[in-house]
Amino acid sequence: MGNFSHQNDKSITPEALKSLGRYDFPDPMTIDPDGIGVVAMGGDLAPETLISAYAQGLFPWFNEDEPIAWWCPEPRCVIAPTGYQPSKSLRKQANSARWQLTLNQAFDEVIHACSLPRSNGLPEGEHTWIHEEMIAAYIELHAQGYAHSIEVWDDKGQLIGGLYGLKIGGIYFGESMFHKASNASKLAFWGLMRLCGQSKVALIDCQLPNDHLMSLGATTLPRADFLTQLDVLLSHQPVKWHNHSHKPLAVSLLDTTEPWRLK
Repeated sequence: MGNFSHQNDKSITPEALKSLGRYDFPDPMTIDPDGIGVVAMGGDLAPETLISAYAQGLFPWFNEDEPIAWWCPEPRCVIAPTGYQPSKSLRKQANSARWQLTLNQAFDEVIHACSLPRSNGLPEGEHTWIHEEMIAAYIELHAQGYAHSIEVWDDKGQLIGGLYGLKIGGIYFGESMFHKASNASKLAFWGLMRLCGQSKVALIDCQLPNDHLMSLGATTLPRADFLTQLDVLLSHQPVKWHNHSHKPLAVSLLDTTEPWRLK
């Protein structure tokens, strides 16, 4: 299919997004009626394949030495930006910290940081499920305007946290986050909520629920409801984030009316 830059996607309908690439993904509700989660195996991580999969509610999740597995879990973990409320302690930290948020300034660094082991027992130097094949695929999606990162920088200019994911229409598909300083990933998440709210992104897909996401205000939707909402959200035309990657935001401004300077 070649390059299909997001900058020229105004004419791409949800149906066209789903038909990108060379694979026909099965209907999750038909192929996986029991809600196990895995709906397909194989294929590749070409940009067209990934966009087609996400547009159908699927995402890749597999270890480096395994075939590509495409997931559509039941239920689906999501959060609406308008319903997010930061904790009092996070507000206090944002008001006092001299940290900054940026958009799309260090995508490569963020995804590599997300790939490194946490407290999960992996040997030093080993990666999580975000291995080199995945990293290369999402870096290409970033180059084409679909994948985005939010970075957190301390007052010495050091990258201390961030997150990345994909934005298609009115939905953001969150992939991973990291922190090197306390609450840095939570501030990135708050920044994402405010950015989505300002740019008419109505839903963040968090994929699978966990205690951390639920503590941030995430909830779950039945898979069928998520897929129904997805069809509507794909057709939205929100503000394109790549136009605003050069404008840093002081974390102390997160609690203002419209912190991000969007056109």
